[in-house]
Amino acid sequence: MLELAQNILDIAENSIRAGAKLIGISVIEDSAGNLLTIEISDDGCGMKGEEIEKALDPFYTTKDVRRVGLGLPLLRDAARMSGGRLDLQSEAGKGTKVTATFRLDHIDRQPLGNITSTLVSLIATNYEVDFVYTHRRNDRQFKLDTRLIRNELGDIPIYHPEIIKYIRDVIEEGLREIKIEA
Repeated sequence: MLELAQNILDIAENSIRAGAKLIGISVIEDSAGNLLTIEISDDGCGMKGEEIEKALDPFYTTKDVRRVGLGLPLLRDAARMSGGRLDLQSEAGKGTKVTATFRLDHIDRQPLGNITSTLVSLIATNYEVDFVYTHRRNDRQFKLDTRLIRNELGDIPIYHPEIIKYIRDVIEEGLREIKIEA
């Protein structure tokens, strides 16, 4: 994967397959600490100890379609190549949390990529799942919570084209306000 947003998409899709109804996605850019942190957490089925070990093996997957599971191993390798690391925590029946850190200025750090399209795609195609996206850049923060949007919508589905356009606009504006190119 060439952009970290693609890794986020892949891991969030894993969360959805694991039965998650709430997925938190957090991106923290800390210039002073020279650190980029990406965290994806869910309330899915979680994993047992031996499954956690296997999840980092590129030749292990729970998918029937393909015989490899590259999402977590690729994110781990991307983090390591840029002076960071990947931490995977999970508890059966409670959910999973993936935290990847990167040196912000490392020459081998992949770009974040189009996080707006990633989020819009996740929300539009997984309308039964709620997402909380937080992006912090130094002392500025943007947050999007689909639960709050749903409360305002009433009977209008979140995947309605006008609502998806609204969500895209909100994300783009929010990222611009914290000085992120959307």
